[in-house]
Order: sequence, then structure tokens, then C-alpha cells
Amino acid sequence: MSDPLQPETALVLFSGGQDSTTCLAWALQRFARVEMLGFSYGQRHAIELDCRDRLLSGIRSLRPEWASRIGESHTLDVPTLADISDTALTRDVAIAMGADGLPNTFVPGRNLVFLTFAAALAYRRGIRHIIGGMCETDYSGYPDCRDETIKALQSALNLGMAKQFELHTPLMWLDKASTWKLAHELGGAGLVDLIREHSHTCYLGERGDQHDWGYGCGECPACALRAKGWREYAARTS
Repeated sequence: MSDPLQPETALVLFSGGQDSTTCLAWALQRFARVEMLGFSYGQRHAIELDCRDRLLSGIRSLRPEWASRIGESHTLDVPTLADISDTALTRDVAIAMGADGLPNTFVPGRNLVFLTFAAALAYRRGIRHIIGGMCETDYSGYPDCRDETIKALQSALNLGMAKQFELHTPLMWLDKASTWKLAHELGGAGLVDLIREHSHTCYLGERGDQHDWGYGCGECPACALRAKGWREYAARTS
């Protein structure tokens, strides 16, 4: 990628999934130092957090210049999200479509809470740029993934903290096939293989079966989107 390196620090919401790993590579290409923030909120797929160390180790090996830019990795426990929500991501219930037209994997307020905590951490550490993998192109309709939501929250955070944070969502207008393509542009086949092997997307936390697109149950909405994107990406590059 040709974007010039900015001599500033960025904070990436890094869950251990495909999207956040791609966003981490995107940030490492652009910023002099990159810190990471993950959240433990009672999610059924908490195994994603365990994937982060292997992903970081692989990323350090891929690009020496990236290795020198990787900063501190933070994890925050916010179990209250699970306590107050009744969703398929925080309860052992079947994934289904709700009466409101949203899948019951939607955790109300999740991204709003995540970005607010990220801004509070960024405030303390003197970080201006905050990067998240929100997307409203290939997604499940979550209202807190919309570009309009992120822009509104940025305004609220800047007003409420008297700062000039910049919330970046590099995947906002990309479908999943284009997200795979972006990973290849950023880190070549090595990054694509790393994401396939070590990132986690499956809502059920399933790591038993390996598919050509990675591990997962293969049936939940997250797996379906990831698999569909991989097939389209592979078809374009074959």
C-alpha cells in the first residue's frame, strides 16, 4: 500500500477475528506505533481472544517493519454486557432472526461501549487514531456497524472528552471478498494464510473443523459470510 506512514500512535480494536486482524495490518502500514485493545464480555466465542498471541507472532514474522511498530496489547473485561443482554452471543441459545428484523446475535450497545472505552484508553495514552472493523457492506444489519453511527459517535466522543479523535473504519465499504483482497495487498499470501489458520470468526467458538477459509462451524452467520467471501475472493484470483 502506498499511504505514507503517519508518525502517530493508533489503537486498534483487536478481537482475534478476520476483520480486526486485517485492520491491524492496515494500521501497521500507516502508523509509527500501534496498540491493540480486546474485550472479554462473556461472548460464547471468547476463544477468539486466545488467537491474538498467535496472530501477533505471525504478523511480527511477516514484516520486520511491522514488528517494530507493534505496541502494547490491552484487554478489558466488560461482563456487564452479557449480564444486561439476552443474545445468541452471550447466551447458549440458537441463532435466529428476531421480530425486529435483526439476528439475535446483535448485542445492543456493544460497539458503542467498545469505542467509548477505546477512546477513554486513548485519552490516557495520548492516542488520536482509533481503528475498528465495522462494516455495513457484508454484515448482519447491526445498527452500530453503520457509518452514520460511527461518525455520530466520533462527534460525541470528541465533544465529551474535548479531544480530536479520529475513528477509522477501513472495511466499512468492503464486502468480505474485498476484505480478503485487502489482506493480500497489505501482507501478501503470508497474511492471508495467517488469517485463515489462526483468526477466529465463528459465533459458536468452534475450532474443530478446518475449512479452506479457516476454522468454524460453517453454519452460523459469521462463518457463512467468511466462507462466501473466501469463495468469491478465490474465484477472482484463480
